[in-house]
Amino acid sequence: MTGKPLIILAGPTAVGKTALSIRLAKAAGAEIISADSMQVYRHMDIGSAKITKEEMEGVPHYLLDILEPEEEFNVVRFQKMAKEAADRIWAKGKIPLVAGGTGFYIQALLYDIDFTENDGDESYRKKLEQKAGSEKGAFELYEMLKTADPESAREIHPHNIKRIIRALEYYHQTGKRISEHNEVQRQKESPYNYAYFVLTDERSRLYERIDRRVDVMMERGLLDEVRYLKKRGVRRDSTAMQGLGYKELYAYLDGEYTLDEAVRIIKRDTRHFAKRQITWFKREKDVIWADRSVIGQDEDTLAEYMLKCIRGKGII
Repeated sequence: MTGKPLIILAGPTAVGKTALSIRLAKAAGAEIISADSMQVYRHMDIGSAKITKEEMEGVPHYLLDILEPEEEFNVVRFQKMAKEAADRIWAKGKIPLVAGGTGFYIQALLYDIDFTENDGDESYRKKLEQKAGSEKGAFELYEMLKTADPESAREIHPHNIKRIIRALEYYHQTGKRISEHNEVQRQKESPYNYAYFVLTDERSRLYERIDRRVDVMMERGLLDEVRYLKKRGVRRDSTAMQGLGYKELYAYLDGEYTLDEAVRIIKRDTRHFAKRQITWFKREKDVIWADRSVIGQDEDTLAEYMLKCIRGKGII
């Protein structure tokens, strides 16, 4: 396989990617690029389960703590930043290890997806964003999407306003469905010599980990983190506040839920999110599944399995 070397470690939230990514990076001579839509933000450490300095064990990380919570972050921006980070890593003679759970971001980097068609006039997007802010706006936008692009409507969660707007905007500007565009892009060959791992586990064990992690986040002060962001003036409809845990606690601070109810919703929605992540990764081609319930829970065993695959592909 030709192309520069690239390792990907993806998987659902709370499956244990962070600890494993460090083992893998150390063994493979890699540096880590975060493929996470929330960890890119400063002041958002607890709710995004951001790796700490100690946990990094000296392995350099990219795309962490580089934006303020008021700033916009999207797949186009991620792709550009991740490519720049990868170039820096290759220049050192190291291998980029992309770790995270945002499948669309990973796909954009791996297949070098072209987003240029969706640039240009922003007036239609602004109109949709205004509509989203109205009482039944989110529901109406989703209904519009179901009519314009049923395939995208099946893929996109009704609450994911950002992606709904992007799909409608694409349809408006090009007359084509973004689902069809994505399908064409998905057929592209990757320019890299890559190993794409998806870490997974038995569903019940994964859900237990999610529930426990939410409890730990609350103990560590997630509510204070959200309170700080709200006080700072970060708007509820900003990109940063769409993260799980943030939007529910923001709603609690606005008096919409009791705290117990907010925590229950965070757990429920995170479980749903993990399920959707797994569905996404199942659609990707050339993925190597690393199932903890089959290979074992031990990090060293998992890392050894992955290193064997990486060596087999001639990446190291």
